[in-house]
Amino acid sequence: MMTGHSLEDVGKTLSWSALGAFLRHPEIDGEIAKELDPDLASWGCTLKTNAILADIYDILAMINANICAMGSGKRAKKPQGYKRPGDRDKQKIGKNALPAEELRAWLKRKQTKKPEL
Repeated sequence: MMTGHSLEDVGKTLSWSALGAFLRHPEIDGEIAKELDPDLASWGCTLKTNAILADIYDILAMINANICAMGSGKRAKKPQGYKRPGDRDKQKIGKNALPAEELRAWLKRKQTKKPEL
């Protein structure tokens, strides 16, 4: 918690008991907690919590799809995973791909072309 105080304020605008409370009860992801117990502080990280929640969402979606497909005799359709930061749109990958024969011809032209000096 940012209080806007510095150590110079202790005894003036910040009481000694308030300083003691800050030191005895640090925030889980605060700088004091990171210094005292870095492993525990890393568990309080919002990013890690969000990643775990997204994984749980994906697992529950797969379980739900399996339950829905159980009585139909069909295979469960894989549900779309929870969108995470940095995920690329899978629809864009491979769209308008070059046919293999054209790719081979293009590579052959590149290999036989002599570099200009």
